[in-house]
Amino acid sequence: MELCTMVGEVLERKGHCIHDVSPETSVYDALKLMAEKNVGAVLVLDGDHLMGIMSERDYARKVVLAGRLSHGTKARDIMTPNPICIERSQTIGEAMAIMTHRRIRHLPVLDQGQLVGLISIGDVVKAVIAEQEYMIEQLERFVAGQPMGSSNLAESDLSGLVD
Repeated sequence: MELCTMVGEVLERKGHCIHDVSPETSVYDALKLMAEKNVGAVLVLDGDHLMGIMSERDYARKVVLAGRLSHGTKARDIMTPNPICIERSQTIGEAMAIMTHRRIRHLPVLDQGQLVGLISIGDVVKAVIAEQEYMIEQLERFVAGQPMGSSNLAESDLSGLVD
């Protein structure tokens, strides 16, 4: 089954909120923001320029296991530089393939090269489930001889997407 929901649709329902820090932000403050917002990663921005992404995984591997201190370490020192991004016009199937192949959990979303949001593996999984539920409903209607619904997923099918 081809997954055809667009990344932009997921982002529209989830929202365009981007949690970010500067390269000079301490890892401690970045972690504090991640905890406050209940997210697993923050983007590292220098003005409008995407420098990298800092995740819980980066913290565990590059601070805790390295014996560093989160107060004295800067986000730029542990971020993953030049993160892999996805265009809002790509499908969630493509997002899932990128995340699986690259073993990453977050993808910054671009619109013609401009940063417009961030999606997580949780967002992608929820969109896949919603798409599959819609297909099942349509097949059940077809088998029962009922009129088929619209070809677009209902907005409520993708509501509640979280990071």
